[in-house]
Amino acid sequence: MMFWNGNMGGWGYFLMVISFVLFWGAVIAAVVLLARALGPGNRGRDTEATPGSGPGHAEDLLAERFARGEIDETEYTSRLSVLRRGPNR
Repeated sequence: MMFWNGNMGGWGYFLMVISFVLFWGAVIAAVVLLARALGPGNRGRDTEATPGSGPGHAEDLLAERFARGEIDETEYTSRLSVLRRGPNR
């Protein structure tokens, strides 16, 4: 730079701004990804431990409704067969 009389020129300033934005973008992205990985929202993401997920959850809800008397046996069996048959079949 001492040969340029202290002037980087247009491309020098452009590259400096681009590298500044990329550097701080990478730092912010790393902090966000680290916070998501270590934060409390990441606990219990497997399908067996998470309530409300997995293929058997709908059947459990249906069985609870049947046990409480909200639906009768014919409705329970028909809905259970639809659940076990799966979508688009």
